[in-house]
Amino acid sequence: MDILAAQVGGQLKAHGLMLATAESCTGGGVAQAITEIAGSSAWFERGFVTYSNLAKQQMLGVNEATLYQHGAVSEAVVREMAAGALKHSHAQVSLAVSGIAGPDGGTADKPVGTVWFAWCIKDRMCVAHLHHLHGNRSEVRAQSVRIALQGVLNLLSQITEAA
Repeated sequence: MDILAAQVGGQLKAHGLMLATAESCTGGGVAQAITEIAGSSAWFERGFVTYSNLAKQQMLGVNEATLYQHGAVSEAVVREMAAGALKHSHAQVSLAVSGIAGPDGGTADKPVGTVWFAWCIKDRMCVAHLHHLHGNRSEVRAQSVRIALQGVLNLLSQITEAA
């Protein structure tokens, strides 16, 4: 995890960008992985841990209607979380993650291991992806942290290719 987080930091620094995180099911795990890297304050602006729907609304500006219509674990919500992280920070890059880590909370429509991710670059692009992960609670959370970090690298490689 340290190598991946360091790679994210290197790419953000190379682009002169700061990152903000908006986390639900990972409970701050992405921010923790990032802040394990010495010097991360040069590229990590802040992290929002918005575990409850109310926190998503209050801290990130997620619309109550979006939560009601789509549920917290949805593309619409992670996109609003990522946009809110940018709006409520000084970062230019954001990531958001919301999912069902288990062992409870899953439904037939959204089983345990369902995790939505979004990554945004301010005023440029926002992408979202759904993953169906396997394992126990800690394994789903650890996989989610890795996917979130890898997604930042993927996003930054897109802007490098476009330049």
